[in-house]
Amino acid sequence: MHRFVRLTLAIAIAAAGSVAPPAHAAASSPAKPAAGSVAVELTAQRVTKDHGKEVLVAADEAKPGELIEYRALYRNDGAGEARGLMATLPIPHGTQYVAGSALPRRVEASLDGRTFAPVPLKRTVKTPDGRTVVQEVPLAEYRALRWPLGALPSRDQRTVSARVRVEPVPVAANTR
Repeated sequence: MHRFVRLTLAIAIAAAGSVAPPAHAAASSPAKPAAGSVAVELTAQRVTKDHGKEVLVAADEAKPGELIEYRALYRNDGAGEARGLMATLPIPHGTQYVAGSALPRRVEASLDGRTFAPVPLKRTVKTPDGRTVVQEVPLAEYRALRWPLGALPSRDQRTVSARVRVEPVPVAANTR
C-alpha cells in the first residue's frame, strides 16, 4: 500500500506579494495564511464508484491501480490582487497523470518540474532510418502540472485539480 504521509505532493505558487506555505501535512489541511497572502488548501481523494456513480473519499492511503484526485484551492485572503499566480502540482513518483483530467483544461506539463509547455508534451526524436519525427511524450514521464491562473482578486478563490493513477509496485523475481 502506498502511504501519502505528507502527501509527497507539494504545491508551489508564484505570486506577487507574500505567499503562505503549501498545505502538505495531511490529506486535507488548510495553510495558515500570512496577512495579505494567497493561501493554499490541498486535498487528495480516492475516486471510487458507488452504484455506477463516482464518489470521492479521503486518500490517506492508496493501492496500486487506484485513482487519486488532487485538488488545490487557492484563496486570496489579502487586501490586494495577487498577480502572476502560477499553480504547480507535482506528480508524485509512483503515480501517473491521467490524460484530460486536469481542470482548468488550459494546463502545462513538465518532465523536470522546471520547464513547462502546453499539454500534450511533444519531443523530436530521430528514427533508426535517420528521419526526424515529433512524438508525444508518454504520460508516465510527466513530473508536474502547472496552470497559469493570472490575477486573483482580493477575497477570491480558484481551484485546480488533476487525477493520477497509482502505479503497480514491481515485485522482485525469485533468484533461487
